[in-house]
Amino acid sequence: QVQLVESGGGLVQAGGSLRLSCAASRRTFSSYAMGWFRQAPGKEREFVAAISWSGAYTYYADSVKGRFTISRDGGKNTVNLQMNKLEPEDTAVYYCAAGLSGPQSLVLRESGYNYWGQGTQVTVSS
Repeated sequence: QVQLVESGGGLVQAGGSLRLSCAASRRTFSSYAMGWFRQAPGKEREFVAAISWSGAYTYYADSVKGRFTISRDGGKNTVNLQMNKLEPEDTAVYYCAAGLSGPQSLVLRESGYNYWGQGTQVTVSS
């Protein structure tokens, strides 16, 4: 059974920071590209950031570029999303996902991900 568990969400004021973590089972982590998506109330889920399983490549949505950083720690089987300069528009449920891929590949579409976490709420107040 593949499991992804997110943590680190919460309430923060605009301009603040949060760090989300996604813990993956050992069987999941290697050989899988990882990504973060988010879904705001009344909106479709959207891509936020992705990282290859080698960790060498990353990609960000334009809306978060320069503010968010995705990283992975193979030793701890975690993928993190450091979110700085948060804006009210960043309010959403954030999901991590794992997709089987090559070591240098990024997975940018939802359909490319095989496993999803349960989500963690991020609320940014103005």
